[in-house]
Amino acid sequence: MRIIVLGAGVIGVSSAYWLLRAGHQVSVVERREAAGLETSWGNGAIIHVSSVQPWAAPGMPLKVLKWLGQEDAPFLLRPSALPRMWRWGLGFLAASRTAVHNAGALANLELALHSARCMAEIRAGTGVEYDYAGGCVLKTFGTAAEWEAAARAHEALAPHGLVTERLDRAACIAREPALAPVAEKVAGGLHFPQDEVGDCSKFSQGLAAWCAARGVEFHYGTTVEKLVQRGGRVAAVATSAGEMACDAVVVALGPHSATLLRPLGIHVPIHPVKGLSVTLPRAVWPEGPRNAILDDGRKFALTPLGDRYRIVGSAEVADFDTTPSPARIGALMRGVTQLFPAFEGADSAAGAIRWAGLRPMVPDGLPRIGPTRLGGLYLNAGHGHTGWTMGAGSGQRIAEIIDGRRNSLAAVA
Repeated sequence: MRIIVLGAGVIGVSSAYWLLRAGHQVSVVERREAAGLETSWGNGAIIHVSSVQPWAAPGMPLKVLKWLGQEDAPFLLRPSALPRMWRWGLGFLAASRTAVHNAGALANLELALHSARCMAEIRAGTGVEYDYAGGCVLKTFGTAAEWEAAARAHEALAPHGLVTERLDRAACIAREPALAPVAEKVAGGLHFPQDEVGDCSKFSQGLAAWCAARGVEFHYGTTVEKLVQRGGRVAAVATSAGEMACDAVVVALGPHSATLLRPLGIHVPIHPVKGLSVTLPRAVWPEGPRNAILDDGRKFALTPLGDRYRIVGSAEVADFDTTPSPARIGALMRGVTQLFPAFEGADSAAGAIRWAGLRPMVPDGLPRIGPTRLGGLYLNAGHGHTGWTMGAGSGQRIAEIIDGRRNSLAAVA
């Protein structure tokens, strides 16, 4: 089949890879000048098999309301966004029930574990390099109570395949010597051997180049204008470079997916949620952490990534604005320096990059992967904070669904 994939982030490129492997004629349309330059560019760089729980959780709606309008809140809902997302908010509230949350966590874990296996296959089969490192993700806790609660929550997923290792203070320092000077701030930690580190943008660009060398056509700098349907099926994609005929389309446009589908009467509950990151040269602290450090209490993740560090944290519901808020960058850096004083002022160092990207969030935290009610039109979007974690596996799943090798899912919209 002639299949067009819309979007060249990690979800779109992974979809193209598996569709190519299945023998299809594949084209990818991307408005940017290369792959992996939108949300895939500045994310936390961690493949989080250990962090797939939906954000909609018991107690979370009350926390969001309490943080309403607070510029340094870990999850900021701006009052101006409320009129446009009330329906999404009701879905978030419904998904915050314990049973729904727990079922979502199990479904996401299954896909994340599958995706990790797919990533290993892609690495072995393509040789794509992306600053990969395995077995180096550590979550630290400031109090014994926080440590114990988190350990119980993660260990509850052990029967379903998640591996969690408890580390006391001494074991944390043995694994990560950079914690030694601040040992009194660490009550304990959790190590996740299934988690991985890597540059999502480098991966997307490397895999795109591998696919292009084997026949996939990438149309960069090309804007999708609309989907053309004939006889109850998608027949073409109208773009800024002209109309492209096809037998099927995979929409992998992240938070922009809903906008494209709406004129067709297809409504998917994907809303943009802004995340922040700061990328620093390793020279700001050459002796710094060699493991990715996640700190729940201080709301940050710090990842050594090749010759740089990536610091991420916070979520902000603010429509499609990708301007990094100085106040929220400041709050993120304060959290980091509370644990690691050596990063004081590092976001102003030469070579530092402040960035913001849009996570495609759905209320229940479950990505939408499957057919729509329009023949030949498929969706692979809505991964929220788990796009890098689930990208490779989501690409394989959509290829299997299109080929009928996986039982057809219910229509996603």
